[in-house]
Amino acid sequence: MSYTEPVFFLFYAVTFATYYSLRSGRLQVGLLVLTSLFFYAWQAPAILAVFLCSWLITGVTSYCVLASRNQRRAKLLATLGVVTNLALLAFFKYKFLVLPATGASAAAVSSVGEWLLLAPLPIGISFYTFHGISLLVDVFRGNKAIALDRSVTAARYLMDTLLYLVFFPQLIAGPIIKAKDFMPQVATKRFSEIDFPACFRVLVLGYFLKSVVADNLSSQTVGITYPYFQLRSSADLWVMLLGYSAQIFADFAGYSFIAIGLARLLGYRLPDNFNFPYVATSISDFWRRWHISLSSWLRDYLYIPLGGSKKGEVRTYVNLLIVMLLGGLWHGAAWSFAVWGLWHGIGLALERRWLNSRFMSTTHRGVVGLRMLLVFTFVTLGWLFFKLQDFGQATQYLRAMFSNPARSVSTGATFLIVLYGSAVALYHLASLAKDRIPVPFKNLAYGTMLFLIVTNPGPSTPFIYFQF
Repeated sequence: MSYTEPVFFLFYAVTFATYYSLRSGRLQVGLLVLTSLFFYAWQAPAILAVFLCSWLITGVTSYCVLASRNQRRAKLLATLGVVTNLALLAFFKYKFLVLPATGASAAAVSSVGEWLLLAPLPIGISFYTFHGISLLVDVFRGNKAIALDRSVTAARYLMDTLLYLVFFPQLIAGPIIKAKDFMPQVATKRFSEIDFPACFRVLVLGYFLKSVVADNLSSQTVGITYPYFQLRSSADLWVMLLGYSAQIFADFAGYSFIAIGLARLLGYRLPDNFNFPYVATSISDFWRRWHISLSSWLRDYLYIPLGGSKKGEVRTYVNLLIVMLLGGLWHGAAWSFAVWGLWHGIGLALERRWLNSRFMSTTHRGVVGLRMLLVFTFVTLGWLFFKLQDFGQATQYLRAMFSNPARSVSTGATFLIVLYGSAVALYHLASLAKDRIPVPFKNLAYGTMLFLIVTNPGPSTPFIYFQF
């Protein structure tokens, strides 16, 4: 069920009305759990079993860690929970990196073992696995936000854990919220506490970016796929890649804004996931602005435990490469994702030596603008390995960008890419002067976006990050 489908609006309206008719916080939690499970199982009920298995592993082991008074036993249980979750993720997501793919269908098998080997990737498994690991690590670290008291029974704890993992606004593609930030929010919610203007703004922005910008751009960037790009001129290939750079931002940021708005209507705050990444002035700055919830998760639960930057220069570079490699593979079971992660890891490592240089520290507008352009170009070239998951095809496209013979430029496609891509450019440029934009102009912008959502949506396409 996609957030842009008519059936979702009906589902959300019924959930919203029923939710605020309940005066008990526990009943509200129960309703959210039931509706979230229904939402998750909408298209493929069988994969619900995988999710529930992950929840039981996380819930039971984390509760035992909380209840344990033996530090050694608690560490063993937390490790067991983390390793089991990672094993579940590795089996379903990465088995075909080492096993030969088969054309057989999971629906046609005759045993549980065959179904497991052929089962499709469970939707959102990367996200709820990271949520489960966050809970286990925070519990083991003794974070007070998740501490047990006498009023919390095992059944209540497991129900709250289930809500944390299955909460439908962020279940499939985030933002990733840490357990220590979500669990304290589980309480009775009141209709009178909703900030409707804030919810309206973030939802309009999200649906505009997704339905108007990303979906319309998707029709113009299909030529990036193999073998169609071989027939296009170098100029077209550059324009399409720039269009994809705008598309993937609009698609994922749009999803994140929608998720944040839907959650806020239900009384829950999800973390910001994007902070104008295409005005970043360094690669490290880009990762403080792009998919913030993932980059902060990798920092807190992987980079810092590996030693961060406190174990010497060489170890710092190694840690950066490891984290970005694993971050790339987290996105999908294709070696091109690993290349994409290493692309950013190498970029972070190389720029680290220059962060304190005059070029990187000056506030001269011309130099700052040049840094933005360089970072945007670096990031956009990296998206090629993200889009084309066959590494050989990605390298062919890269060569063709510089060597395809001149042909007539596709003026129609170029015009539409520039038109819809300019919305992403204006969005980022507005961030540089947002404190000086008059309120009436902002209101006009939201009104225009709402009008375009109704009158000019593109052909509905799945959210790009739903595949992860």
